Amino acid sequence: MFPLMTRFGINPFVLLDGFVHIQAANMKIYFMGICGTAMGNAALLARAAGHAVLGADTGVYPPMSTVLADAGITLHEGYDPVRLQSLKPDLVVIGNAMSRGNPEIEWLLDTRAIAFTSVPALLADFVLKGRKNIVIAGTHGKTTTTALTAFLLRENGRDPGFLIGGVPQDPPVGNHLGSATDPFVIEGDEYDSAFFDKRSKFIHYAPHIAVLNNLEFDHADIFRDLADVQRTFLHLTRIVPRKGWIVLNGDDENLRALGPLEWTNVVRVGTSVGSDLRIVDFTENAAGVSFGLIWLGRPWCTVKWNQAGLFNVRNAAMAALAAGLALNPNDPTEIKLAALSRFRGVKRRQELLIDTVPLRVIEDFGHHPTALAETLRSLRNRYPAAHLTAVFEPRSNTARTKVLQSAFTRSLAMADEVYIGAVSRAGKLKEEDRFDVEAVLQHLAAQGIHAFTASTNAELLTKLIAGSLLSRSESQVVVFFTNGSFDGIIAEYVEAARG
Repeated sequence: MFPLMTRFGINPFVLLDGFVHIQAANMKIYFMGICGTAMGNAALLARAAGHAVLGADTGVYPPMSTVLADAGITLHEGYDPVRLQSLKPDLVVIGNAMSRGNPEIEWLLDTRAIAFTSVPALLADFVLKGRKNIVIAGTHGKTTTTALTAFLLRENGRDPGFLIGGVPQDPPVGNHLGSATDPFVIEGDEYDSAFFDKRSKFIHYAPHIAVLNNLEFDHADIFRDLADVQRTFLHLTRIVPRKGWIVLNGDDENLRALGPLEWTNVVRVGTSVGSDLRIVDFTENAAGVSFGLIWLGRPWCTVKWNQAGLFNVRNAAMAALAAGLALNPNDPTEIKLAALSRFRGVKRRQELLIDTVPLRVIEDFGHHPTALAETLRSLRNRYPAAHLTAVFEPRSNTARTKVLQSAFTRSLAMADEVYIGAVSRAGKLKEEDRFDVEAVLQHLAAQGIHAFTASTNAELLTKLIAGSLLSRSESQVVVFFTNGSFDGIIAEYVEAARG
């Protein structure tokens, strides 16, 4: 399938089941789409492993471009097959945002002159091989739980490797090779690996411990229905070794439906009686969050921290158990959890941008109805007297369609006031398939909720400023939900609010 090339007089590749696997070090590796968070962090790991790394993107901009350049990685703007040919890399890594029609991809397919692979396959061969990997999977909470697991291992004196799909504050970086004798913690996304490899990314990651946080229907562009998502999660569980572990959210009906998973060890985390690790005494108010953990009927610890909501408490419990099992499978409670009180979270996950009594502004990566509902519920607990404004951008491949529209409507109804931005890439969807903003606004208005939209996000910002900063006198909380940039209006709103 691939004519194999090398600059070192050795064959650095082997073909297995039609996919290229990397065998040699000291290679020249070219990343397509290098400035994405996952791609950039994977490139940094390859650089740390001693390889010469370079790459290209259509948007070479900070902060990732700065981080990559500081690591000695050469960045190119745009895609040019003539330039790619002249660079003569040993391997091209193609991000899953890349598709047919890209000029470099078309040249690679036409000539077969350079071997190519996906990011998950690269990680499997370069980073994860031979490690006891902790793979964090789930519809929600993957990034935060990955950060928590790595953070707890580091706080307990270990040097884990990790790859986090966001920008964590703890640990202070998103990627680290770590010690080969310590676990590697990786965010296990169920999305596909590349245009030429439609398997879920996490199938490549060889889990010793698989953490299944939750399971819902999402990614309607690649999964047909909930059963299709369950199928790929079941595939992940089947590659956990018999001496490994599955840490499963026992409160999640869709995960319980996967069955007993008898080929490996399964431990369940939840609030319900019968959970192996039980979450108890959860409280949330303006002072923060408190909760307790009980392992196999025995009290483990009480935690007080400032992360939002019961959903983050569950993330912490899953991370604590996974990290504990990695250190001592006979007694995971030997791991110390005092550091949780200092955990600062991940950028763009319930991130507080302005924190004053009259106005609090929060940015959240939420792009699924459940995520929106959990965050809004948490904000109600913390600020019960505040006027709660939700600003939502229908941007993800699922959110911009009607697939979950009713659920989004129910979630947004938990706010006092709603602003809905322009549907991302609306022209690429049939009208009957597109998220119907006007229909959502009508449903919200029927419930007495003030709701607004605009033809552009810039116009939406003008309405938001006029409706909140200029006219409202009571205490207010404004939360932005998007998995993208929201056309920069979040930063502009913060600037206007600081005035």
